[in-house]
Amino acid sequence: MALGADHGGYALKEEVKRYLLARSYQVTDCGVHSAEPADYPYYGKTVAECVASGRAHRGVVICGTGVGMSVAANRVPGIRAALCADSFTARMARAHNDAQVLALGARVVGTGLALDILAAFLSTDFEGGRHDRRVRQLD
Repeated sequence: MALGADHGGYALKEEVKRYLLARSYQVTDCGVHSAEPADYPYYGKTVAECVASGRAHRGVVICGTGVGMSVAANRVPGIRAALCADSFTARMARAHNDAQVLALGARVVGTGLALDILAAFLSTDFEGGRHDRRVRQLD
């Protein structure tokens, strides 16, 4: 699992990292490593490239709203990043869109909700079928 955040998402990234490590996920922390101001495009791209290359199976990107990180991650060919603020959207992003990267807004969702969203994202498989045709159309 690749993780990345800007300064606005740093604290939540650290909580997500603790959650994943406690569940024996292998974590690649792509930064940031402090709450000092940082530019989100670099970190969103770095996580997405890690996933696109196969170095990580999934990714999580976090900024203040999640919007900038989702845009940055989606610029990487082959990546489908989904900005989710609830568990239902996270499940549908996986089941219907085969999203590989979850984007979270640290100033939008609290830690508890963010971890619920993450759990839904991680526990849901892509359904394939009619959705497979649609996902291929995105590529």
